[in-house]
Amino acid sequence: MRRLGPYLKPFIPRMSLGFLVKVIGTVVELAIPWILSYIIDDLIPLGEINPVIVWGVLMILCSLCAWFGNIIANRMASAVARDFTRKLRHDLFEKISYLSERSVDNITIPSLISRVTSDTYVMHQTVGMMQRLGVRAPILLVGGIIVTLTLDPVLTLIMVATLPFVAIITFVVSRKGARLFKIVQSGSDSLLRVVRENAVGVRVIKALSKSDYERERFKKVNDDLTERERTAEKTMAIINPVMSLLLNLGIVAVIVAGAYRVQGGQTEVGKIIAFMNLFTIVLNALLAINRMFTMLSRASASSARIFEVLETPIELYETEPHFSFIPENAPHIAFKNVTFKYDKGSFAVKNLNFELKRGETLGIIGATGAGKSTIIRALMRYYDVADGAIEIDGVDIRDYATPDLRAKFGVVFQNDALFKDTIRENIRLGRELSDDDLTEAAKQAQALEFINAQGGFDGEVAIKGANLSGGQKQRLLVARALAGEPEILILDDSSSALDYKTDSKLREQIRLNHADATKIIIAQRISSIMHAEKIIVMENGEVIGMGTHDELMASCELYREIGRSQIGGGIELGEATA
Repeated sequence: MRRLGPYLKPFIPRMSLGFLVKVIGTVVELAIPWILSYIIDDLIPLGEINPVIVWGVLMILCSLCAWFGNIIANRMASAVARDFTRKLRHDLFEKISYLSERSVDNITIPSLISRVTSDTYVMHQTVGMMQRLGVRAPILLVGGIIVTLTLDPVLTLIMVATLPFVAIITFVVSRKGARLFKIVQSGSDSLLRVVRENAVGVRVIKALSKSDYERERFKKVNDDLTERERTAEKTMAIINPVMSLLLNLGIVAVIVAGAYRVQGGQTEVGKIIAFMNLFTIVLNALLAINRMFTMLSRASASSARIFEVLETPIELYETEPHFSFIPENAPHIAFKNVTFKYDKGSFAVKNLNFELKRGETLGIIGATGAGKSTIIRALMRYYDVADGAIEIDGVDIRDYATPDLRAKFGVVFQNDALFKDTIRENIRLGRELSDDDLTEAAKQAQALEFINAQGGFDGEVAIKGANLSGGQKQRLLVARALAGEPEILILDDSSSALDYKTDSKLREQIRLNHADATKIIIAQRISSIMHAEKIIVMENGEVIGMGTHDELMASCELYREIGRSQIGGGIELGEATA
């Protein structure tokens, strides 16, 4: 919780003003029982109505002042909590945007979503409650005790005798509660993961009639979360009954002792009545403090999860280049003995070596899981390689400033994303591109016809492009990649939903309009890569064949098998082109 200091510091003036208003309202509220005691014991025996009316009006004014002050202070507290959470949520989202894929893999996406949403909401509630009750409850507790001391010190000691027991129980249970609420939040991550998987895969689930299975899977994780919440809440629920029991025993003791003291002439009835009111105030203050401890237990778990993300080191992101010149005559892209594996996994690629000159095309083909997409992730430095080096223009990619490195690429990833926005913004994606640039990119991507049918560039795209066909989505994504005139164009299985004619036209437009761009095409169809100057055949993370289409048809058994299954065994390059 101490790490929240920098976030709360800008709000200290507003919080201080709110605290001041709260203090005034609370102190005025404490004066009401004292006035009541004064009216009963000192004014009523006089038999005059005017002083009673005057002091009664003063009690009403004190009540209005306390009510009005609490409203103002609570509204100020809510505003501070809102602005604090907005800043925290913004920084958390920004940090997530810069996390390496390795860090995202370790934390997991459902957990990141949970931390941005439910954990920040817990912090919002806590900051608001601490301002509303964090000042009021202690003042009511301490102030109530002080006022009771002025009324009857003996009865006050009886009341105060119960407080140490209450404090010990609250401290012990709250410490255990903090650990339990952290487990609850972990269960919340699991629940969110299952919901997210069901939302993404709803069509597959329905198609395979697996709704019952998924409901059972959700029931299992939901029951697990419910049990964790029940354990945490049962633990924290111990405080309230024990506190109420102790304080009610204290009230009984005060009433009994007060009766004897009134009978003996050592105190007065008005003081006992005021004392009971103050005791109720103290009781409510302690219950409020208990609620704060419960909330702080949750906030402690949530803040630890939030700052785990905020304090995760920024990997693979350089803001300044670490080289002074670019070597001449260096290949545009070079992989030199590159080896990489994911955490808790086998090697994704091993001993990868190849070079590409500027403007050349590299085709990559292989079975699922062969390491094709990993090559792209390593080239764009989403992951750092374990051994070897990747160079662009003779410079290790680790020496580039990350924004400069990523600006070189136009990329269509496998299972890429479209956003709920206009077609224009889905292609532009925040870049400074004119409508002419977008039109030209859409034309090259064979997307202009269906864009016009959708209402032009102002046409709406649904979440994940749900209102578009698979081929339309892929063409829109290709248009996005081409619009920025990239230096390196990467197409990762970006034509799988296109018919052969559209695919052929797309490749021709790329050849004519992006001749200077180095192109890397990952495909399952040989027709998409057979014209490349260099083709790599991957299997189990290793290169088992490299060369042109004709060379691989002659020398690589796997490539030859793919070719026979797709374009026929005896087909020649000239025939395929025709």
